[in-house]
Amino acid sequence: MVNVHAHTLVPEHRVMGEEELEDLFAEYHIDRTDLPKIRVSDTALPEGAEIGDVIEITRDSRTTDTAYVYRLVIE
Repeated sequence: MVNVHAHTLVPEHRVMGEEELEDLFAEYHIDRTDLPKIRVSDTALPEGAEIGDVIEITRDSRTTDTAYVYRLVIE
């Protein structure tokens, strides 16, 4: 079986803490439910991710070097 987390094409995924989320929601004037979704069954999710968690995905970007995107874990 392939370990997706070790694959070079899978960007880093991490569960965000509640304090970080407050800052994120305030900065963008959004709520948790406004975020794009990711299924709890997605193999790229970090171990221990649960429904309702927000995942920060860190991607390489040609224009800004690093891009951060956020996903809400759903069923």
